[in-house]
Amino acid sequence: METINKEQAKELINQTNGRIFSATYIKKDMSKRIMNARLGKHYKSKTGKSAPYDPDKYNLKKVYDMKVKDFRIINLNTLISLSINKNKYVIKE
Repeated sequence: METINKEQAKELINQTNGRIFSATYIKKDMSKRIMNARLGKHYKSKTGKSAPYDPDKYNLKKVYDMKVKDFRIINLNTLISLSINKNKYVIKE
């Protein structure tokens, strides 16, 4: 396992180019979540409105959850580990 920081983790997620990756992070309710996700799917709002905030400002990443088959937000501030292309990374504080 390789140890990386949060900025490197963000870059690795951005470089997945639609490939599936696994992320472990702490949710807002303080429970741990392991998610298989991918980038590259386009979100269509049901109401036609855009998000009221910019996720990048808050260090959040919008991804498509492969298990739930819906969009979710990963908080990069609470990211614990990543698994991308059979490479495992631990995120340091």
